[in-house]
Amino acid sequence: MRVYQTNEIKNIALLGNDGSGKTTLTESLLYEAGVISRRGRITQKNTVSDYFPVEQEYGYSVFSTVYNVEWNNKKLNMIDCPGSDDFVGAALTALEVTDTCVLLLNGQYGPEVGTQNHFRYTEKLKKPVIFLVNQLDGEKCDYHGTLEKLKDIYGPKVIPIQYPLNEGPNFNALIDVLLMKKYSWGPEGGAPTIEDIPAEEKDKALEMHKALVEAAAENDEGLMEKYFETETLSEDELREGIRKGLVTRSIFPVFCVCAGKCMGVRRLMEFLGNVVPFVDEMPKVHNTRGEEVKVDANGPTSLYFFKTGVEPHIGEVQYFKVMSGKVKPGDDLTNADRGTKERIGQIFTCAGAQRVPVDEMVAGDIGCTVKLKDVKTGNTLNGKDCENRFDFVKYPNSKYSRAIKAKKEADTEKMMSALTRMRQEDPTWVVEQSKELRQTIVHGQGEFHLRTLKWRLENLDKIEVEYLEPRIPYRETITKSAQADYRHKKQSGGAGQFGEVHMIVEPYADGMPDPTTYKLNGQDVKMNIKSREEVDLEWGGKLVFINTVVGGAIDMRFMPAILKGVMEKMERGPLTGSYARDVRVIVYDGKMHPVDSNELSFMLAARNAFSEAFKKANPKILEPIYDLEVYVPADMTGDVMSDLQGRRAMIMGMDMENGYQKLQAKIPLKELSNYSVALSSLTGGRASFNASFASYELMPSDLQQQLIAENAANNSEEE
Repeated sequence: MRVYQTNEIKNIALLGNDGSGKTTLTESLLYEAGVISRRGRITQKNTVSDYFPVEQEYGYSVFSTVYNVEWNNKKLNMIDCPGSDDFVGAALTALEVTDTCVLLLNGQYGPEVGTQNHFRYTEKLKKPVIFLVNQLDGEKCDYHGTLEKLKDIYGPKVIPIQYPLNEGPNFNALIDVLLMKKYSWGPEGGAPTIEDIPAEEKDKALEMHKALVEAAAENDEGLMEKYFETETLSEDELREGIRKGLVTRSIFPVFCVCAGKCMGVRRLMEFLGNVVPFVDEMPKVHNTRGEEVKVDANGPTSLYFFKTGVEPHIGEVQYFKVMSGKVKPGDDLTNADRGTKERIGQIFTCAGAQRVPVDEMVAGDIGCTVKLKDVKTGNTLNGKDCENRFDFVKYPNSKYSRAIKAKKEADTEKMMSALTRMRQEDPTWVVEQSKELRQTIVHGQGEFHLRTLKWRLENLDKIEVEYLEPRIPYRETITKSAQADYRHKKQSGGAGQFGEVHMIVEPYADGMPDPTTYKLNGQDVKMNIKSREEVDLEWGGKLVFINTVVGGAIDMRFMPAILKGVMEKMERGPLTGSYARDVRVIVYDGKMHPVDSNELSFMLAARNAFSEAFKKANPKILEPIYDLEVYVPADMTGDVMSDLQGRRAMIMGMDMENGYQKLQAKIPLKELSNYSVALSSLTGGRASFNASFASYELMPSDLQQQLIAENAANNSEEE
């Protein structure tokens, strides 16, 4: 393959809901471009895109696939992304390193929740969008209904370039209102017949052509002036106007294809090659210091590594975009994130699992390499005198979590190594070894997302694992003052252990004045503060530790041990073993022995005194509450709201957004445990949600008692 220059390269992401036909479209695009001689089929497990075993097992795209086609002396780098919202990380990454999005819709269903989600991502990243209506031969295809829905949601910027004749099983022709031609095919597709628009479609086509000309002219003053003068634009002027409109997101062209029969695909590729922006026509990116980085082949070399694939017999395949300059095999570069040196071996242009070596890649191009020493997804490699770093891929919060453990204890280390490796391939798999919960937690975007991870561990790494319900990170606190004392005494030949601690615990809030007197045994006792320590707890809240011991009842050297004993019990709260917070502890008296007292004795005495006082102080459990946004079709809003109320959610508001209802609620984390599965089941996969931590709130008393009883039962079983 020849070396393509920056002004000859276009980068395009293929997005769309599950079942919209991206993998099938990819086969047709590669076939039309001559990259493959025969189109594969998902059912035959021989497609360029879904070549990983887990994808062939489930019949779904799990990873994005990078490929390219050469068309009319241009190079189109394309990334086919998974449609399921469970694998949204691949879509977000692809959008960051490409310049235009082709957003597929299944003509039988119109805009779906995946369409809405993907469009929101393009909106946030300011990427051009081309809508592509597929499955024109589907039994229930309704192109015109789909077009109207798109216009209702996204407004007058939605401009059709084509419309089908005879949609449904008899589909074999479409009208192109940019070229003002009719395209038709035989029953099995093949090369189209191109002819003039028939008389009965002429008026409709002219009306749509006029709307297209007006939309294109609005993006350039010169074109607008010519349009006012002549009421028309040439084909080249139309393309120029559409290109500028794509860059500014002031026009969303609509095409239509039947990818399964390769109908309309060649015309789509012509449009992609002739009209969509080149990489140097898009807004400039910025490095982490906020400096603009030009897509300039003559600039300093800078590569951004956006994807890692792990393939049998090869190992890690690292995919990169040349952000600036050029790269050749043998180049020595520096990893800006890790400070290490890397020598680039071969560089390849990609078509799924097929890789073609190339001699050079320039700014804007996308390729891959292998056998790098220390490069991870998200790293930047720079040439001499270049200090760029890029960190622009922001992934959504996790939606589904499970505790994971190897069925054989001996496989635990192997499992952790595999999880770390797999996270390189998909950064939305988040692995957390929780000290608080005493579990290894894997977080993902949905049940299918984590099921895929488990399948790979068991079938590829041969590690048997099981998922468990993750524990909830509750917090314990108190609501009133209480006093307790505890004597730790142990004699077992020789030196013994002795320590006695008297303490008061009470709720603490920022700004509280220090204590002056307390009523103990019916008498007011003055508190003379000897020392005060305020601890900001790593899990939130505070512990204030005050020493008011007088008369040398407890030597000062034992105070750190007493504090340590209190902290140990706060890390494993007296009620449920959860972290305790927002407590003030006043040690006011105690006893010691001149021989038997030591740090361990006072630590154990403090731990038991704190536990006893805590339980007397009307303790409460705080549970984590999350902010929840649910995007749901209007006709399913009632069912979703009813389900949320059954999950103790508090509905905070409801808005209409792009044709979907957006429900805003606050919900306990425990009730979110299986929400992604329940919501998908309730809405047939047509709804989506986002959740983020909001605060800790008091748990209802009946549920608190139930939780404490369960914890006590579990502890007795463990004993």
